[in-house]
Amino acid sequence: MAGGKETPRQKMIGMMYLVLTALLALNVSKSILDAFVAIEENIQKANITEVYRGNEKRSDLVELTTDQTNLYRAEKAKMYLSVVDKIDAMTAQRIKLIDDIKLEILEACGENVSSVGAQEIIVKKYDAVNAACKPTRMNLDAVQGKDKYDDPMRILLGDATDIKKPAGKGMVVWKSLLSYRKDLTEIIASSQVTVEKDSTMHFDESYNYKAPQINSFNSPGELDRKIEKSIEASNVHADDKSIILEIYRSLSKEEYATVHEIEGVHWLGKTFDHAPTVAAIASLSSLQKEILSARAQAIAHIRGRVTGGDYSFNTVLPLAIGPEVVNQGEEFNLSVLMAAFDTDKQPRVTMNGELVKDVREGKGIMNLKGTSGIMELRGTIAIQNKQGVWKEQEWSKTVTVMKPSGSIELPGMNVLYRGYNNIVNATASGYPTTILTAQGATVTKSGDGYIVSPGSGNTATLSVSGKTADGKTVQLKRINFKVRRLPKPTLFWGSSEDGGHVNGSRTIIPKYTEDIVLNATFRVESWECSASNMRTPPVKGTGGNISAANAIIENAPPGSIITLMTWVVGQDGVRQRITGSWQR
Repeated sequence: MAGGKETPRQKMIGMMYLVLTALLALNVSKSILDAFVAIEENIQKANITEVYRGNEKRSDLVELTTDQTNLYRAEKAKMYLSVVDKIDAMTAQRIKLIDDIKLEILEACGENVSSVGAQEIIVKKYDAVNAACKPTRMNLDAVQGKDKYDDPMRILLGDATDIKKPAGKGMVVWKSLLSYRKDLTEIIASSQVTVEKDSTMHFDESYNYKAPQINSFNSPGELDRKIEKSIEASNVHADDKSIILEIYRSLSKEEYATVHEIEGVHWLGKTFDHAPTVAAIASLSSLQKEILSARAQAIAHIRGRVTGGDYSFNTVLPLAIGPEVVNQGEEFNLSVLMAAFDTDKQPRVTMNGELVKDVREGKGIMNLKGTSGIMELRGTIAIQNKQGVWKEQEWSKTVTVMKPSGSIELPGMNVLYRGYNNIVNATASGYPTTILTAQGATVTKSGDGYIVSPGSGNTATLSVSGKTADGKTVQLKRINFKVRRLPKPTLFWGSSEDGGHVNGSRTIIPKYTEDIVLNATFRVESWECSASNMRTPPVKGTGGNISAANAIIENAPPGSIITLMTWVVGQDGVRQRITGSWQR
């Protein structure tokens, strides 16, 4: 465009293009700078709002300290006011620090910061006496060198202006922000007032929060998890957990990041590298807003400890709470209360880690199905205060699931057999736990039932009781049983019952016929075999095998009666004589 072969006219046209391009660039730059001025103005207004928001809650506490109608509440308000004063002092220190750095940047850029007025850069000076938390009111539109960036970088990042290892006043601000995050969250946790039996009050030292330095996280979710872990590791009051999480999160920044493919850039370098004067001032004002917002949230939370007035309600709902299952004659408690909720701010409800979707009339509604035993249901419910901060509480509910049951009895058939595993099923309907006890017998739990073993007496009594969730035992029924010996078994020759025919088997088995449903076992101790119409002497043996009597069995004339006389021992240990006969 301005090469050696160009004519004077072409060179002039090229120069005009260069000037035009420069003018366009200057115009874009001015538009951007004007945008930063507008942003800064909005941030300053927001800062004033945050200051007033915190001051309003502080004024509420001051008013409560003079309440002569409730001296207890007035004393409590005084203690919490001392906490708020401490928060204000540490907040004012940070606001003043950032204000001083703003003024230093403007002075280094050659701006006039000594004059005060509506058309000057300084509209209203910082007032350490009457408005210690309110930042200096500025008018950046009056700044002449809005686009200067060398001096802001030098002051904030240090003489070397190293974006990875800044060493200027910016590091003072960074460390001050981290210490404010730590001090503020720890003050909230350690300022719970407790009342002794003699009505004296003091701060409960058992509550505390050991704030970590969390400056590295890949996502907001990861940051929240790290904060929650640190809260659980400390002893934080349940009412303080949500606000500590909220404030810690709002004051947290990722210390190092990758910027334009440059790794390890410090947050200060990322924020203030080549930032023009008005942009640097706006960024510092934004830090002041975060600090003031955290202050307002903390004061509102502390004020709410005195009266709980930080929550709005526009609807009330009567609730009656009692047990889901009650038995005839059982005493139970019923609690009736009035629940208040805001129809415009429905609660957030979870159960077993899952968000409940059906939330209406201040309640989370879940359709469940009874499974078995005792269902332990747990979750959380959270409501928002006037500042939009969620206050979360845990809830739990125990539901006893009873199996449907009925009962049909034959009182005359109530018999327990001595020496036998009498299997008994017992259910205390309407109670989570069933207990079976006995007099004249022992009871052993076996699977879903019981094994009852009667003693030497002729009767035994079984009692079924139910145990309530709070450990109370209620006897529901007592039944008397006759105690008898096991019935005599019948001898079987193989598969042939006593009175049947001889077969090829040589095994004698004592057992019950189908008429007796008991599942008892017996063994043959000894036997003696004889046959009618034979003069052969009887043959004797032991055990259930009668092969030793083959001579009698095989030689007995057809139609003869072969008789076996046995001594049998049952599982109850009783030895008895049993005889059986079979036709040859």
